[in-house]
Amino acid sequence: MSLSVDVFTADENGESRFLDVPEGSSDLAGFESWRTTVWGSETVRSLGARFFPQLAGDDLRVPPEDVPEFIEEVLLLQGNVESIAARMDSSKPVAQRVGEIAGRLNNILDAAHRASRIRGGVQIW
Repeated sequence: MSLSVDVFTADENGESRFLDVPEGSSDLAGFESWRTTVWGSETVRSLGARFFPQLAGDDLRVPPEDVPEFIEEVLLLQGNVESIAARMDSSKPVAQRVGEIAGRLNNILDAAHRASRIRGGVQIW
């Protein structure tokens, strides 16, 4: 299974409405195992991340008011992707891991920017 990233808004009753992924974008946010091996890893935690480590125990829901801070955290991880990939326990070459993680972070950042433009939230599940 794979993790997905989606943008949501809340209707007048507070119910979430998930938006379609626009053409040219992707909702891929990593493999299910990445909940602990990447996003919830000690490496990510040591960088000071507070959103992504939540995936180790549950889905991540970022409310609209926290999206700017979430974007900062995505940028932090993007700036440290080589370190994150190098410390993963995987048989894949580090360069391949870097590419995979960077690609998923790009998808997550794209969703976060889309959410920010409409005052929506982000969910990774």
